[in-house]
Amino acid sequence: MSAPVTYLDRILAAHRAADAADGRSVDDLVAVAEATEPSRGWRDALVSAVAAGRLGVIAEVKRRSPSKGALAPDLDPAVVANAYLAGGAAALSVLTDTEFFGGSAADLNAARDAVGLPVLRKDFTVGERDVCDARIMGADAVLLIAAALDDATMGRCIALARHLGLDVLVEVHDEPELERAIDAGADLIGVNQRDLVTFAVDTERAVRMAPLMPEGVVRVAESGVRGPHDARQLADAGYHAVLVGESLVTSPDPAAAVEALRVTLNVPTG
Repeated sequence: MSAPVTYLDRILAAHRAADAADGRSVDDLVAVAEATEPSRGWRDALVSAVAAGRLGVIAEVKRRSPSKGALAPDLDPAVVANAYLAGGAAALSVLTDTEFFGGSAADLNAARDAVGLPVLRKDFTVGERDVCDARIMGADAVLLIAAALDDATMGRCIALARHLGLDVLVEVHDEPELERAIDAGADLIGVNQRDLVTFAVDTERAVRMAPLMPEGVVRVAESGVRGPHDARQLADAGYHAVLVGESLVTSPDPAAAVEALRVTLNVPTG
């Protein structure tokens, strides 16, 4: 029996097809990206939150998802970003995938222009053009999903991102992927608690994997963070930050929702 086709499989197939059809020169894109303004320091923002004794909240601008459908399709990224800032968010994440999440580079631009917070381009990076595009559109960090990339591609993307001044959040789902991220030299690792096959949230996944990360890695828990109880559990497990989207964009008071996640903690950043 063949393996089931997952949400991630379908999304990556679309992005790989688009990349294969993209005739732009990587060298030309690198030159454009090198000429952009300096990034704001996404990882540094999380470290600063921890130094202040609070769990860092990466607040996400997210219109919809493949599993839940529409969440906040008519949101104004600038308004949402200001609410997140008011609540004490350390950094932003903005979905730029259009087909599956309803996002865009325009959403990232609007959120970043509205506030001084650094921004992660949340998308499905499949190659070096995507890394360049992240910097060109104004992102301060780029997401690399370990399940989407072989070791060689992940290594090239990490090296290019750092050359361009981008921080790199490497997302993992299990222990073998975590080992690959560590071997690649990742200093920002996100554990996605969402199952790749069913999209259900496994609340024990992040707790189980936190002790396996070495000192010096900023640890981020992703997906399924619904409120301060979840934030407290993850902080106690050793995470420095949580990346939260759905519960914030659907909240009647996103500023208060962000503030509620900023639980106290005492973990080293290395």
